[in-house]
Amino acid sequence: MTVSHVDPGAKAVADEALPAPSGGRRPLLLASASLVLAVLVLAALSLSVGAGEVGPGDVLDYLLGRDGARADTRLALVVGDLRIPRTLTALLVGAALGTSGSLLQAVTRNPLAETGLLGVNAGASLGVVTGIAFLGVTSGYGHLLWAFGGAVAASGLVLLIAGRRGGGSPMRLVLAGSALGATFGGVTSVVIVNSAETYDRFRFWVLGSLAGVEGYSELKSLLPVLALGFLVALLVARPLSALALGDDLARGLGHRPSVIRVVVAVAVTLLTASAVALVGPVSFLGLLAGFLARAVTGPRLTAQILLAGLVGAGVLTGADVLARVVSRPFEAPVSVIIALVGAPVLIGIVRSKRLGAMGMTDPATEESAKPARRLLPRLGTPRTADAGAADTDNLVLRRGTLSVLLPRRAALAALFLAALLVTAVVLSAYAGQSEMSLSRTFNAVFGSGDRFDVLLVQKFRLGRIVAGLTAGAALGLAGCLTQTLARNRLATPELLGVNDGATAAVLLSTTLTGTFGAWWAGPVGALAAVLVVTTVSGGLGQRGYRVLVVGLAMSALASAVTQVVLSRRSLNAASSLYVWTSGSLNGRGYSVATPVLIGLAVLVPLALVVARQLNVLRFDDSTASSLGVAPGRVRLVCLLLSVGLAGLAVGICGPVGFVALASPVIAGRLAGPLRVPVVGSMLTGAVLIVLADTVGRIVFDGVEVPVGIVTTVLGGPFLLWVLLGRSAATRV
Repeated sequence: MTVSHVDPGAKAVADEALPAPSGGRRPLLLASASLVLAVLVLAALSLSVGAGEVGPGDVLDYLLGRDGARADTRLALVVGDLRIPRTLTALLVGAALGTSGSLLQAVTRNPLAETGLLGVNAGASLGVVTGIAFLGVTSGYGHLLWAFGGAVAASGLVLLIAGRRGGGSPMRLVLAGSALGATFGGVTSVVIVNSAETYDRFRFWVLGSLAGVEGYSELKSLLPVLALGFLVALLVARPLSALALGDDLARGLGHRPSVIRVVVAVAVTLLTASAVALVGPVSFLGLLAGFLARAVTGPRLTAQILLAGLVGAGVLTGADVLARVVSRPFEAPVSVIIALVGAPVLIGIVRSKRLGAMGMTDPATEESAKPARRLLPRLGTPRTADAGAADTDNLVLRRGTLSVLLPRRAALAALFLAALLVTAVVLSAYAGQSEMSLSRTFNAVFGSGDRFDVLLVQKFRLGRIVAGLTAGAALGLAGCLTQTLARNRLATPELLGVNDGATAAVLLSTTLTGTFGAWWAGPVGALAAVLVVTTVSGGLGQRGYRVLVVGLAMSALASAVTQVVLSRRSLNAASSLYVWTSGSLNGRGYSVATPVLIGLAVLVPLALVVARQLNVLRFDDSTASSLGVAPGRVRLVCLLLSVGLAGLAVGICGPVGFVALASPVIAGRLAGPLRVPVVGSMLTGAVLIVLADTVGRIVFDGVEVPVGIVTTVLGGPFLLWVLLGRSAATRV
């Protein structure tokens, strides 16, 4: 039998049960023993370090029961009721998140998989917010129950959708989890922006912390769930190893791939839901633990899972120790510590020579050798099999010696989008909380009629509309350039850390200068993020996975900075800034739109100039070079254009999600597959922002929902419709 398309290291995984040479086991045993010793040392530090004056000697006396230490009420409180439960919780939660990350990376065959993929974190957050806002839950145990219930419900819904639409394939699990997670996050934000009290409680819980662990009651309630999750993870390790050779061979070995994936998802749900319920959503740990365990063990899946649990336990325990000492007498959020420490470690791993040993292959390098006709459909880019042939559906405009060739379908799509944009602008100017007829609105636009109407429309609504138009056009064009650059319609500027970098820069400028809304801060932060990502990853070129991993690490660092800034502000200031970080046009007008209009006036002509070369860039680099295009130069120009546009847009309305993703997809469907929809993406982005802002202003009486929350809530179902509905493009 001949088996094709076997993942790197798959044979070694499938032969995991065979006896290994002693020379191969000895380094693994040494690494495991060293890791166990490191975890024990960190646990000892966790017991010895705290805000009080109880030192290692006192802790040892209490543990050994010497000199009547057990009768000391102060020691009993500090060590017995606080530090021991906190240390045990850190060890178990870290092991749960590490094990979950390793399982997800194995089942999705993606070393970048993270525990948030199944929507667990988003579901837990929605559960906590629901309990606080609608039922008045205030206790930690109440948060525990609602977080666990929300996490289980979210992951169950993801499994249901992915299973019905595609048999639970890895890609569909990822897409369903990402889409529904985004929607859950948007619904959570809707509740938060309408309740300052809910936000005040939620903003500390969402950072993730072990500071609230007191006693054993909460840990005991979830200990059976954690134990069941660990047991299922160990039992599914051997069947999961067979999936590395592909579904057909796994079936030949007597396994059922769809059942294995469901069992893995159940284990991940049990472990992650319990962890989130106990300490809040700690991101990035599962990804980091899986990376480190894979670097040590290679393709041995059972060893990977065990070591990932140890790595997770050690990292979380160490981060908790640092959280207690770096900002005394206060405690830093443990998730921020993990991001600040883990991101550089992850960057170092992906830059090292172990990248290939970890089973990570560079898709860009592999795909560049394939014919373009095969490459483009796989990556989700529209087919361009007839791109070299003459386009007979063109419209020729002549005047004297001048002539312009316009693609008929693209021109009609642009006219349709322009008409839709005019309709959206009229609707936005008319709609609002105040009752105003359509005729009064038109009169106010032209400066006639009631003075209040003129002030409301011209000063507030039209200025807000102009800001939304410019931000939407910038995001649409940035998404179009990024997707064409990456040859992947899932690519957006967020992959390079642009949005998070720009957001962190704006908030830092606000903290340093005391004024909010500096238009230059967004582009500066976006450019800084991209420079770091491209420099550390070694450039865009053929290093697809490196760019993606470093971009993820950069986003984690920038997001950590954002969360720290918000947690250190007063409630009123933090609430206002949270609304902006969700994406909002509230209070935005002509002044903030002017820099983006100037930027568009400069950058759009450049994008139109390179549009022809962008069409060729959708093929592999060798094909583009043979057609007279310099891929490196075009790629650099596109990157700088998309970064500048996305940074300017973030400076206006904050990080609005899904617009950069959806605009090129919609414009490409309308304009046809033969050309890059530069103009259509701009028009579509403007329409989406204006319509979303209008919906946010009128959907609830007396309450405004930020535009970014509207796009996030609606963007999840859109992602499911576009991607899960096309089996050929999403099946692995």
